[in-house]
Amino acid sequence: MADILCFSRNRCTSVEQMDENTMRSSCRLQDTLTDAVVEVMVKIPDLEVMDVSGEMRRSVGEQEIQVVDALKKVIGIRVGPGMRKIIKGLIGKSEIERQLAFMVEECCEAVILTFTKDVLLNAPKDKLKEREFFENMVRSNPRLYNSCAALAPGSPLVEGIKPE
Repeated sequence: MADILCFSRNRCTSVEQMDENTMRSSCRLQDTLTDAVVEVMVKIPDLEVMDVSGEMRRSVGEQEIQVVDALKKVIGIRVGPGMRKIIKGLIGKSEIERQLAFMVEECCEAVILTFTKDVLLNAPKDKLKEREFFENMVRSNPRLYNSCAALAPGSPLVEGIKPE
């Protein structure tokens, strides 16, 4: 019988308002090879990363790293433009570190989307105006494109939109 590759992946990112000055964003990744969780505490309204914690429960990476030490390097950065490059530069380049950097980015993007949610709820109900609304929103902030399922390529909300 032929060998059949079996792989599944679940990733969940959520944001919780802890108090009037703090948001907690967490990203959990579970797949056939990896089980990891990252949690980012963000001070608002500054959107400064106050604390980061995480755990790599299972990984097939070729090297062991100190997850908490790698994550703590991003404390003090601001959620916003340029954060992806900063996060990637601070955390490291090994396969495991790239996975952790991606999860920190997911947490930060989720914080941004939390603030974007209110704007999305104000979209016009008319389908033609709704499309124009989202097109203008994505064009004015290209980082929103492909930042969530609603604004991903192929989604009806951004159908035909190519950010500049």
